[in-house]
Amino acid sequence: MKNLKHLLGSLLLIAFISTGIVPVTVTAQTTQAKTTALGTHAIWGTVNGIAIEGMVQGPSAQVTPLQIACVFEYTEGDIFNSPPALPAPLNGMVHLDEALKGLITEVRKSGKFNGHALETLLITPPAGTLGGKQLLLIGLGDRNAFTPELMVSVSSVAMREALKLGVDSYAFASDLKDAGIDSPTALVAENVVKGAIEAYRTDVWLKEKGLSNSKPITKITLLAGPAFYTVAGDGIKKAITTLTK
Repeated sequence: MKNLKHLLGSLLLIAFISTGIVPVTVTAQTTQAKTTALGTHAIWGTVNGIAIEGMVQGPSAQVTPLQIACVFEYTEGDIFNSPPALPAPLNGMVHLDEALKGLITEVRKSGKFNGHALETLLITPPAGTLGGKQLLLIGLGDRNAFTPELMVSVSSVAMREALKLGVDSYAFASDLKDAGIDSPTALVAENVVKGAIEAYRTDVWLKEKGLSNSKPITKITLLAGPAFYTVAGDGIKKAITTLTK
């Protein structure tokens, strides 16, 4: 009976994946989470003229001038070992790696990009491989030492790099769930917004002193998986409320 239940569960998972329906109990991280359809998006609010958008989309498919993705220091097979990483059909980092023919794994495994906290690597992908015109990797450091507070600094780096590149908008994927980190989604999203706006306000201050000529950022899109869109939106809205008081 136990083996029969296991077989039925496996067949059900295969059926879900093959039909494009994402079950919400694939891993412990998605248990009892409400799923949201791919492509769902909303502008949760505006801060300093920047529209803060949430979207259910993977970083490989998102159409944007600049896609930002976060990775930890490399451990063998880390984005593919499920669990703790999300299964491949749900794993945006796996899709990103596959779209670039294994480049992300290669550059990490070879030590050309170590993924140390706040380390960056800018990649210009061949036309047609990604939705983003440029891809910026930002390191998260040691996965065992991760705290949500790090995302404030990570997001500040993301904003400053976007300003240097002269883009008017960018998409941000924290990729924590993909990597198997059971992080507090709302707090992470809140910290991403806070870090970005803090960095942007510094640039505005520099402009007022004639010390910056950067192009304004008009939109930031935070990407989330189907099971995390709603709770990420709660964190985004909380950050906007705090920042606009």
